Amino acid sequence: MNAIRDKYAIVGTGKSRLGQVGATSLGLLEEAIKHALDDAGLKNNEIDGLVVRGPDDLYSHHQLVAQRLGIDVGFSTSLDNGGASQILAIILAVMAVEAGMATTVVCGYGRDSWTRTHASPSAHTNNDLIPAAQRPREHGPEFGHFGAVSQHAFGARRHMFEYGTTREDFAAVAMAFRRHALRNPEAVMKKELTLDDYLRARLIVDPFGLFDCSLNSDGAGAVVVTTVQRARSLRQKPVLIKGFATFNNTKGWIAEDHMISTAAVKSGERAYNMAGLGPRDVDTAQIYDCFTYMVLTQLEDYGFCKKGEGGAFVRSGALGLNGALPTNTSGGQLSEAHVEGMLQIVEGVRQLQGIYGSDRQVPDAEIALISGHGGNQVCHSTLILGSA
Repeated sequence: MNAIRDKYAIVGTGKSRLGQVGATSLGLLEEAIKHALDDAGLKNNEIDGLVVRGPDDLYSHHQLVAQRLGIDVGFSTSLDNGGASQILAIILAVMAVEAGMATTVVCGYGRDSWTRTHASPSAHTNNDLIPAAQRPREHGPEFGHFGAVSQHAFGARRHMFEYGTTREDFAAVAMAFRRHALRNPEAVMKKELTLDDYLRARLIVDPFGLFDCSLNSDGAGAVVVTTVQRARSLRQKPVLIKGFATFNNTKGWIAEDHMISTAAVKSGERAYNMAGLGPRDVDTAQIYDCFTYMVLTQLEDYGFCKKGEGGAFVRSGALGLNGALPTNTSGGQLSEAHVEGMLQIVEGVRQLQGIYGSDRQVPDAEIALISGHGGNQVCHSTLILGSA
């Protein structure tokens, strides 16, 4: 894997409209891809690879996307690893180009979660995006155990029990990301979040309150992957793909210590090894923040602090723009929009391109680490990018 370090690059990024848009996931993804191609200075007929993800109940999703783009491609597929899919798409893009199956690959994800859960009163009440055939058939909602919120709440309580983590620690994550979102004109959340606001918010599933949970959003993001050699002739400053990896704790979320020591541990080790880097080399992190607790435990798992010390780390101000590790600098899924980690990739690239003003730019950012997490809480992916 070290042989392909710095051989490939991301050369274009794009987003759709975010929030309560009222559009289909396919339409939003088409919008994001158009922006990514424009950013790179490419036309649709210059794309010969496509790796995407959409709603779980859309069959052959990549074919539907390619039809909208009006292209035939040498390599295309749809992914199904939840929030780990978006980085996996970039990994597959690199592998496809390395194997000679494509030269320029679009990777993207679109979701219409807000629109789908507000389509009818019953959809709003259920607030469930999982197809009926995939839902648990026993020991589920009738026992108060429903969806990702309750699954992650088990992990949060376990971390609190083992290490003395507090809700104030979780609040530090939510407040830091909200401050970043206030600097991002595209972010959904535009109101300052105080500790008092956090603690007074309604409880969702103990110990999670409203502001521990990521947003219910419509939105999409996309990036373009190609060789560094080809990148030299394109419009934007390329961002180097230095390392990546995946690892899946497929024994299950409640097996062993998976809830407090996630698959980020081994995914991160492998990505660091490929990149020839370590935690101290990272200038900014874009961490999959489905819930505040998942940020804290991943920061530990990636080696930015010791296991059990995540609470003290986030309370120290480390996540701020001028902190030790500026994290989720667009606001993340907690305050920008929940697009299952795709926007974290876009933000990581743009930070390394240095396109922002001083109020939003991480000073002297050269290395970014991005995480993806999902697939019933067991799948994990890691991407390490570098400034060219």
